[in-house]
Amino acid sequence: MDNQAEAREFLTSRRAKITPQQAGLPSGSRRRVPGLRRSEVAALADMSVEYYARLERGNLAGVSPAVLEAVARALQLDDAERAHLLHLAQAADGSDVLTRPRRRATRQWAPHRSLQWTLDAITAGPAFVRNGRMDLLAANELARALYDDVYATPGNQANLARFNFLDPASRRFYPDWDQAADVAVAILRTEAGRNPHDKGLHDLVGELSTRSDEFRTRWGAHNVRHHGTGTKRFHHHAVGELTLAYEGLEMAAEPGLTLTIYAAEPGSASEEGLHLLASWAATQTAENRMTTPTAPDA
Repeated sequence: MDNQAEAREFLTSRRAKITPQQAGLPSGSRRRVPGLRRSEVAALADMSVEYYARLERGNLAGVSPAVLEAVARALQLDDAERAHLLHLAQAADGSDVLTRPRRRATRQWAPHRSLQWTLDAITAGPAFVRNGRMDLLAANELARALYDDVYATPGNQANLARFNFLDPASRRFYPDWDQAADVAVAILRTEAGRNPHDKGLHDLVGELSTRSDEFRTRWGAHNVRHHGTGTKRFHHHAVGELTLAYEGLEMAAEPGLTLTIYAAEPGSASEEGLHLLASWAATQTAENRMTTPTAPDA
């Protein structure tokens, strides 16, 4: 990723989203740009126009935390956007080399068997581990059943973003497809700021930008977010509608990975739906075992 271009486009897009009224400034007339002018952001951040213009050109190397915080206040950045700005500045300094997770490039990450035991011990709801590229890396039986459409098509490569934008089945699976698409892109944008040297992420963004107009438009918006807790709706091909709450937990032992657990409201139709999903998954497993040929006796 081009860090300078990322920083430039991010700051420009945030400035365009703030109206003079939101910033407590007179709107005036004959405004030629959406949102605030550079001079107005500079005044709100208590710095010269020339200095702010340098920042908005993407020159974040050497910028102090106090200056970044002043810009964040002036642009009314939320927590996710503020963290994204900090990550962009760290990358510009080269300091992210010290803070970003270290990964072995020689082999693919695989879950330790104790992690799989932990996931399998969660039996009331889907639970899975993903990275910032939205690859499904490990899952319990209910999560594999919930995301059956994702796993069913080899071209998805067990990647939720690729499924969202390139697999037609996602339009049924996500009743709120636009919201799911916005979230997926925001997660990838956040990861791009946190780990700009990830070749796998760069390749994924390039693929999705080439093949999906919906993705390309959203990617250009430069929206980021923390995806920690909330509610999602699904339509599973075997059990129908499910409304599930989720909690996303950063894994201390594996920086950059997130453990997500879904749960249904007790006594709800979705809780019954999860019971049906568990029964369906057990049936599928049994049928697969019956159809898998066994090795002949020696």
